[in-house]
Amino acid sequence: MSFKTVERRPLSLAERTYVPQILSGMKTTFKKMVKPKETLNYPEARPPIPPGYRGVPTLVKDPNGREKCVSCQLCEFVCPPKAIRITPGEIPPDAETAHVEKAPEEFEIDMLRCIYCGLCQEVCPEEAIWLQNVFSVSGYTREEMVNDKKRLYELGGTLPDDHYKWDKKKAAEEAGNPHH
Repeated sequence: MSFKTVERRPLSLAERTYVPQILSGMKTTFKKMVKPKETLNYPEARPPIPPGYRGVPTLVKDPNGREKCVSCQLCEFVCPPKAIRITPGEIPPDAETAHVEKAPEEFEIDMLRCIYCGLCQEVCPEEAIWLQNVFSVSGYTREEMVNDKKRLYELGGTLPDDHYKWDKKKAAEEAGNPHH
């Protein structure tokens, strides 16, 4: 294996004194001085949120107000900083959603650990976890920064559901066609 030696050209006098770099920095500074201010009176005036923004992860319900989460725990397993903790719970056999098998008994997201990567939303097969356009999250204690199931549903609310998966499955069962 042969190595090729690359010769560096000698620096000019101006380059050795760093004058071009200093003038370049001062040019940027002077441009900013004459440009109008870009300050917002936050929180009254908020910056526009770009499309595809990944904000606070929340839980959402379907249009009928049912929990979409089935405690598959994929979001918990895929979360890089381990910010999500789910305790699966059983659904009573006489409940309307008994065919779902499981629902979360507890669901917590530690916002101090969350890195807003969006992997939890991508991996969720039920589209139960959703990243909202909320970007200012604060609290006085660590406990306030751990969103429990109730708080996650308050933040998430209800999103339109194009699938209506549970309704179709229930209708197929009632029609006597369990393989539909």
